[in-house]
Amino acid sequence: MNFVDFMLDVNIADFAGLTPYTDLSQFVWANRAESRDYISRGARSIAPLINTLLANPGFVIRVASQDYHPQNHVSFASNHPEPNNRPFESVFQMNNPAPGKENETKEQRLWPVHCVGGTKGATIIPEIDSSKIDLYVKKGMDPRVEMYSAFSDAFGNLDPAVHAQSVDVDLKAVLAERGITHVFSAGIAGDYCVKYTAMDAARAGFKSYLVEDATRSVDPGAGWEEARRECEAAGVSIIRSDGPEIAALTAS
Repeated sequence: MNFVDFMLDVNIADFAGLTPYTDLSQFVWANRAESRDYISRGARSIAPLINTLLANPGFVIRVASQDYHPQNHVSFASNHPEPNNRPFESVFQMNNPAPGKENETKEQRLWPVHCVGGTKGATIIPEIDSSKIDLYVKKGMDPRVEMYSAFSDAFGNLDPAVHAQSVDVDLKAVLAERGITHVFSAGIAGDYCVKYTAMDAARAGFKSYLVEDATRSVDPGAGWEEARRECEAAGVSIIRSDGPEIAALTAS
């Protein structure tokens, strides 16, 4: 495996990952305020392991995705009327922003305000060795649609006119240009950003791995187990940082 990408979903200050999330500073605190102490502690507790992975010389490119939302983002509970505006609990039907597909909908979970672009909450937490990160992907910038994956929004829109409103990097194109064949994902949250990034990597034709012990989830019980099943069904291999897949990188 000579052409390998390490995807960090970190905004680990807010929700983060070796493949995707944010403050990564702010999500940590937002979740704590919402009694999501597991994410708060979990995000920072995996930083040493993430740094070890970032330092692995076997990775050709190390990518960190950052939620970078506008204040009026559709996923923020505060942007919805009562009573259906409770962070973590409320859901609503989100419409596809792509022209001609506006009637297509998906159920969307609502979150506290987090990772607002241009604020500290959208930065990488200091525990992460950002000097090892080669590329940052700012995502979730279109106020109309959620974007957990670093590859595409919740509807899988890849049309450049729509895609560019949500994210500042065409990740699939960048990885293809670099000759990347294998993608390893980690970070926060395993049942959201990391999961969708890993699955989209597989769908894009890459050999996709999710590093389970370098990932934390919003719902670490049933939520993560369901995410695991979805990933495996999509062709994602669930591995550990001390497993043979990572060892092979170090040996190569």
